[in-house]
Amino acid sequence: MRHPERKRLNIGDEAGPAFEFEVDGNSQTAHKTWFRGAHCNFNPTLKNLHNVDAVMNHVLRGWVPEAPSITPETNIVAFGSCFAEHISQWLAKRNFNVLNQKDGAWGDTYIARFGEGMANSHAVLQQFEWALEGKAFAETLWHDKDATFQDYNEDIRQHTKAALLATDLYIITLGLSEVWSHKATGDVFWRAVPQDVYDPKLHEFRVSTHSENLENLRKIHKIIRAHNPAAKIMFTLSPVPLVATFRPISCITANAASKAILRAALDEFLNAAQPLDAHLHYWPSYEIVMDVFQNRWSDDRRHIKPQILDYIMTAFEHIWCTGKPQMGLSQAWVRARCASGGLPRKVYGLLKEGLFEEADNIMAKWSGENQSLVAQARIEMSGQQAALDADGRKT
Repeated sequence: MRHPERKRLNIGDEAGPAFEFEVDGNSQTAHKTWFRGAHCNFNPTLKNLHNVDAVMNHVLRGWVPEAPSITPETNIVAFGSCFAEHISQWLAKRNFNVLNQKDGAWGDTYIARFGEGMANSHAVLQQFEWALEGKAFAETLWHDKDATFQDYNEDIRQHTKAALLATDLYIITLGLSEVWSHKATGDVFWRAVPQDVYDPKLHEFRVSTHSENLENLRKIHKIIRAHNPAAKIMFTLSPVPLVATFRPISCITANAASKAILRAALDEFLNAAQPLDAHLHYWPSYEIVMDVFQNRWSDDRRHIKPQILDYIMTAFEHIWCTGKPQMGLSQAWVRARCASGGLPRKVYGLLKEGLFEEADNIMAKWSGENQSLVAQARIEMSGQQAALDADGRKT
């Protein structure tokens, strides 16, 4: 780390000699220096988070690949929560090869049809154990959102196996640590237990532990590497909160614990495994949502505003995918900040309609970095319109 330039201050002998230093353009004062090790990344201020490079500098640092590697030919499987479903659909709409968005045999797999309901690490592990290692489960654990049991169909198992073996990139999203399980076996349900199936003598609710989730992550990694050693594996943590908790505490505090358990398990797993596996990755979607945007939720406080989701995936496309992204980062950033209250809501609409002067007039009252940000978005959107006009002339 480069030592910040110091400026002596006269604050009084009792406080010791003080100096000013700068972190990301912000002046701070200290009286002592401390050894900070090989890495020292400061927590951003609100001002730091205004810039278009805020996510890259303050969230993605340490998690970015050396070069984009996802091409239209890359076979992708993404499942594990409703957030994984959003990732799948977003990539498929941009003509990336998402196997669990295909029709036919691969589209008939459970990870394609019900992958958004496999939100706990036990359910994710079960799919790998069942498909790739032929593990059988004695209990009826798998129910869709309509509480219909999905059996252990051998044809579907073989289709799932084929999809998982053909995969070049697994995107696995963890959603919650609260689970319902079978008391005798410890096997975990995809979701809760259907009302007409529930038996208090057989079934129990519990919060899966950090050690359980850590072990599940290790097993998932081991199985993938045994059957598909060259594939990339990317873990994410869904920012979508619990719809309800079955604990005798508030849902907000239960959700905080649920996410903390999963994030801690992911961190410990990645710290140990990444130095030995160059194809193991993490995408910090949870942190982008929770720490970068202020008014992030729709009215139900569960669904993330679509403009923020689109920004997350636009950043993903810029960093991970080859080719030219459909939307510029500045444009996606301005759109997300307008939707979340970081910029005047009407600015993006004016830019989209080509009313650039009106947008500039509104932004004249804002700080310089926000003005330059909107100006960059204007350039990107003007370029996109010019490209569309050119395509229209060709046809």
